[in-house]
Amino acid sequence: MCADKRWDVALAYDDAGGITAVMPYLKGCRVGMRYILPPQLTPFTGPWYRYPSAALSERERLDFEEHAAQQLLDNIDRQHASVFIQCFSPQITNWLPFYHRGYKQTTRYTYRIDDISDTQCVFDMLTPHRRRKIRQWDGQVAFDVLSSEDAAWFADFHAAYWRAKGQRDLLPRELMVRLVASAISRDAGVVLRLMDGSGEVVAAAFAVYDERCAYLLQSALAPSRHRNGHKEVLLWKLIEWLSPHTKAFDFEGSMVKSIEYFNRSFGTRQVPYFQIERYSNILIEWYMRLRK
Repeated sequence: MCADKRWDVALAYDDAGGITAVMPYLKGCRVGMRYILPPQLTPFTGPWYRYPSAALSERERLDFEEHAAQQLLDNIDRQHASVFIQCFSPQITNWLPFYHRGYKQTTRYTYRIDDISDTQCVFDMLTPHRRRKIRQWDGQVAFDVLSSEDAAWFADFHAAYWRAKGQRDLLPRELMVRLVASAISRDAGVVLRLMDGSGEVVAAAFAVYDERCAYLLQSALAPSRHRNGHKEVLLWKLIEWLSPHTKAFDFEGSMVKSIEYFNRSFGTRQVPYFQIERYSNILIEWYMRLRK
């Protein structure tokens, strides 16, 4: 997801030269200030560890992560970035090596359904209000799944959604089209469209997935045709479609109160993850925080 931008990867090795850890990152320079940031539409990054054994003790695991992380950090520090921001995957629970190098951590949350294989069980976990909305619209709407050739349609629909809100879509159209088409063609992504009784599209959502988990990356509503409840039934149909293809569903949760409540009402589990940051000086840190 580093289209038209530069990227690099930090590597760690064992004594035999084998790779023990990998950490890809987007990098760039603006107004003379080097930065390392998360790539667009990539909610989780951070290190990936190649453990020597699945039967490591807790001490052995921490020793391994410490040694590998120090090598990763040596590589990153050589970039001399004024801004470093990365959101680690929820599986990364040890950020201590970064703390020792002067990095800061903020705990953020996503929301996840750990097992979507039994959709009736998942439906029962929804709040009564969400279940009523889905039942209300279930028989009044239809849905279809886009092919990779229709990726441009979703990009335009998503952009129209933001224009209707008086805002600009921050995602480049070319990036969205390329990502959607590539994910669908590799059986690693799906765009589901919801249509009302007249056949007009009222909502659409894009998710990527592998055998372990699906991630809701983008969703959009038709500016003038969607109704209260359309978003609920859209996401429910998406979960139903994904059920045979993956184990879990991640809403890519938000810290915004209203969005957090909506995600939580689907019977999800709150999952913490780390946002790791470091700035070369306090003025840059203040500037970056004011932009959020």
